[in-house]
Amino acid sequence: MAKKIETRIVNDRLGVEMPLPAYATSGSAALDLRACNQEPVTLEPGQRELFPSGIAVNINDPGLVAIVASRSGLSLKHGVRVGQGIGVIDSDYHGEIGVILINDGDRPYTVNPGDRIAQLLFQPVEQVELKYVDEFSVTTERGTGGFGHSGKS
Repeated sequence: MAKKIETRIVNDRLGVEMPLPAYATSGSAALDLRACNQEPVTLEPGQRELFPSGIAVNINDPGLVAIVASRSGLSLKHGVRVGQGIGVIDSDYHGEIGVILINDGDRPYTVNPGDRIAQLLFQPVEQVELKYVDEFSVTTERGTGGFGHSGKS
């Protein structure tokens, strides 16, 4: 059964001029977020911009986090992606969700009000308590081997 997350509409155009965030199909893992900018915004190559989503969420459960992720088609076709890789919406944040987009493409890309610009995914989270030690009590075959240590990158 799906958890019910309180959602506040902070832009009156959502649900009227543009659709509310929704799952595109019954098998979708993430909701589509739309740009709620007032005017079209053109992202030049290399430029990043913060776009309002028009919604705020009240997760109110430290065992849950919302993740803002790129839309694969937008990234592949136009080089436009979520600027910091992913965005983390903590369970106690109640403000409007903002989406940082960056244009990694070689041509300008215009984001129009109502365009689907990102996805919102809810995931379980585990908070841990860090314990500092001089060495780890368990060793692994990998150990401290890092980037590309196990073969062809």
